[in-house]
Amino acid sequence: MDTSIVPLGERAQRTILDHVVAVGDEAEARFLEAKSSLDLTTTADVVTVAKFLLGSANRRPEDAMRHFEGHAVLVIGAAKGSAAGVPRGVEPHELEDRLHPYLGPQFPGFEFGRIPVADEREVLFVVALPPRDGQSIFPCHKDYQGTRGEDTIEDGGVYVRGASNTRKARAGEVLSLVERARGTGKSQIDLDVEIIGLIGRVVRVDEVMADLYSDEEERFTNALRTSDHSAPAAIAIAGVLGIQQSTRQQRAERLAEWKREVPAYMERGRAHFLGVVLPGIAITVVSRDRFVAKPRLTVTFHDCETFDYIAPDDAKYEQLVEPITKPGNLFGTELYVPPPSIYPRDYPVEWGAVGDDVEVHLTPDSFRPNSPWASDGDDFVLLARDLHAQEVTATWFLTEDGNDATTTGELRIALGEVQDAGNLVVASFFGET
Repeated sequence: MDTSIVPLGERAQRTILDHVVAVGDEAEARFLEAKSSLDLTTTADVVTVAKFLLGSANRRPEDAMRHFEGHAVLVIGAAKGSAAGVPRGVEPHELEDRLHPYLGPQFPGFEFGRIPVADEREVLFVVALPPRDGQSIFPCHKDYQGTRGEDTIEDGGVYVRGASNTRKARAGEVLSLVERARGTGKSQIDLDVEIIGLIGRVVRVDEVMADLYSDEEERFTNALRTSDHSAPAAIAIAGVLGIQQSTRQQRAERLAEWKREVPAYMERGRAHFLGVVLPGIAITVVSRDRFVAKPRLTVTFHDCETFDYIAPDDAKYEQLVEPITKPGNLFGTELYVPPPSIYPRDYPVEWGAVGDDVEVHLTPDSFRPNSPWASDGDDFVLLARDLHAQEVTATWFLTEDGNDATTTGELRIALGEVQDAGNLVVASFFGET
């Protein structure tokens, strides 16, 4: 079996399952353990998982990195020649709650996977995270006396992975873990950061927006003049505009109100326009040979503006140019208000303007060794302030939970071709090229 894989995701876990079924107990190692069956609703079997996780967390990083990119895997429901699985119904949060009394509040967590093997059965994967320099020792936090000696676990006990099992640490192993803890703030992080997508350059944005609003005002005033006549055609036009029941004074007041709000309307319309016509930006991150726990990566795009990405199919002319009136709505009391962008509470990407720059904050749970992490490409867009620039400078810095060190870098990002706002309006809002 290729142990250079990251044991996350169904494809990798099926490879591990096939190996366990093929060789059985011979598959067990410091980074892999298999149990033919565990009932994770019982204390004894929950303790078995807790003991595995504690032992895996108390490994030296340089040893752990030799296999599975530092992870360790417990397979539940498989043995040589069989992948019978266990009954379905185990949920990660429930298992985490049952493990918590033994692992304690500072434990770094674990990953959970499952592969269905029958209608009501599945093989489970409990994946321990890679250990890292600077981590403290992880002791057990609660006693449990099992019927067999190997089932016993002690409050304050330090457990490590042996060649194929988990056992209490020896003196030398404890001292090695003390040295690991002394590595806080000294571990180097080698990070590759790449920007996917183009930073736009668009000319005549303000000019085109002003022309569009001027056209809206002109159409309205022309319609008002026409509606003052009693000809059938004029009445029909007024009916389409929804102004046939208004007085001349009411129409003039509505126009004056609209003109007062034009600066705010234009700002909102400009954001909608650029969100539609510019491509989304994604950020990819690769940590070389290093697990980074709870990172905070801040990328600053200098001399840029940012706007929320809007899918081309969501382009709406009434958001580009706020109408003075709408059919059946003379006084504009129900003008369209775009829905807010809603993201989950723990969404790992935030963006916004800071002076003349744009800051993007990335806060995923972790960066796994040599495994690319990428933000979605439909979060935000970027516009260069300098239309004559050929590139934008982006600087970034990374901090890690429990590590005093800061890692920094700089990128030079080529800009997209200069585009004309008028052409983009026609193509995006009128379907013409």
